[in-house]
This record gives sequence, structure tokens and C-alpha cells, in this order.
Amino acid sequence: MDYKEKIKELKNEKNAVILVHNYQRGEVQNIADYLGDSLDLSRKANSTDAEMIVFSGVRFMAETAKILSPEKKVIMPREEAGCPMANMITPDDVLNLRKKHPNAKVVSYINTNADIKAVTDVCCTSANAVKVVKNIDADEIIFIPDKNLGSYVKRFVDKKIILWDGFCYVHDRISKEEVLSAKGKFPEALLLVHPECSPEVIDIADKVLSTSGMIDFAKKSSAKSFLIGTEEGILYRLKKENPEKEFLRAGKAIICSDMKLTRQEDVYLALKEEKYEITLPNDIIKASRKALEEMLKYV
Repeated sequence: MDYKEKIKELKNEKNAVILVHNYQRGEVQNIADYLGDSLDLSRKANSTDAEMIVFSGVRFMAETAKILSPEKKVIMPREEAGCPMANMITPDDVLNLRKKHPNAKVVSYINTNADIKAVTDVCCTSANAVKVVKNIDADEIIFIPDKNLGSYVKRFVDKKIILWDGFCYVHDRISKEEVLSAKGKFPEALLLVHPECSPEVIDIADKVLSTSGMIDFAKKSSAKSFLIGTEEGILYRLKKENPEKEFLRAGKAIICSDMKLTRQEDVYLALKEEKYEITLPNDIIKASRKALEEMLKYV
């Protein structure tokens, strides 16, 4: 079956839009109406006129779309696609942190579940985390859940940052030794790494960028060769949009298994059967929306 054509027909019939994260399989990137990182897609979810949003990513992303557009039907093609880092913290953990640090504001990475966003002052993404923390009206910040992104933010702000011991298992696998080995093999290549990487890897990077930042930088840079330190799904887009340039892994292949669950067939079935719909309690939507809308001031 030509799923691409069938998806196009169903999308038009149902006034749907397909949002796809940069880490998705190439075959899914090829059917995207909008392709991007968490911040890009959050903004698209907030502004689209479509009646239905099909979110090809992981659950917290689809939840974010629902929070920002509660009147729309939001579906995700693979119900079980989640984010291990998002599950490393609970609302009770956040409330306990607030009790210990009553003067602190809570900044949560967008890679969190809706119930965490609901007990957060403001969300952030890897693209705007520094800007959010710099501008929030507080000298103490509880930063959750990613300790690596929080450590990166600490480099740029003169505030007390209280970190949670969460991490992205994909980016945390990128080792300094592997990256140095790759740099030794390809000395002319610029090393671009994601701020979810460990501090030791960030220290040796040429640029530390979100996925959208990597795409923009690679497009504008005069360099012809790049080592990419993030989930390998982005390599497909980088190569497709910059065929004259070379993009290499900064070490062994690193794959987010949840991001790779979705295929074109899943998107087709999700559209056809309108599954799996994201539903959230109204109180969670209302509380978490405040944190997301606050975040969107810093884009």
C-alpha cells in the first residue's frame, strides 16, 4: 500500500496536520507537515488551524499539543511511545522540592509529563532554557528533570540552580572517549552536541545546540563536515537538506527506541481510526498551560 498517498487523502478529509519530531524515522519525516524539535512543534500546535493533530514523537509531546490546543483532537500513532526521562520524576517529588526550597521557582524541561508541568512555574526547551532561567523572577531555580541540561544552564546564569538527578539515557551514552576518537578521525569536522549531553562532552564541543539549532547552524555554516552528538534520527534531515555536506555520528550510533516505534503505517492507521487520542483532566490542562504559555514568551 502507498501509505504516503493514503495519509495525504485522510489528512485532507479530516483537516488534520502531522507534526513530526527530528528524531523520528526518515519515512515518517517524509510525511510531515511540520518537522522540528519540541519548541518548533509546540509553537505549531499552538497556532495550527487544523481540527486534528497527529503527533509523531513521544507522549509528552502529544500531551503538550493537547494542552496548548485543548479544543482539538490530538492523536499519537504509537500509544506506548514514551520518554524514560519524563518518568524519572513525579509531582510529589516536585512538591517536596518546593517545601525544601520555598523561595525557588520551578523550571521544568518540556520533556516532562503533563502532571509535572501542572506543578511547574515555567517550562523550557533545550533551545530556550538559558533564556528562561535568566529571565524568570527568582534567584533560586529548581530545574527538572535533566541534570545535564540544568548543568549547562548553570554555566550562563548567576543563580542558585537546584538539580534533579534525571537524564536522557540516549544523550548520556555519548562518551568523551568516543567523541575524542571521532574528532581524531575527522579533525576538520565541527562537533555539534545537544545540551542533554554530559558536561565532559559539552566541554569539547564546537557548538552546543538544540536539534533545530543544529539544523540552522549546519545550513548557514561554511564548514563542509560535521560530527553530530545527538539521537541519530536528525542525520536523515541534515543529509537531506544539505546534500553537499557531510554529517557523521560523534561515536557509536545512539538511538531512542521510543522515537523509532512509529512507521508510516502507524500514522495511516492513527488517521484512519483516529487513535490513540490524548485526553487529559481539565485541571491538569489549565495548570500546565500556564507554564507552557510562560515558556512561549521566551522564543
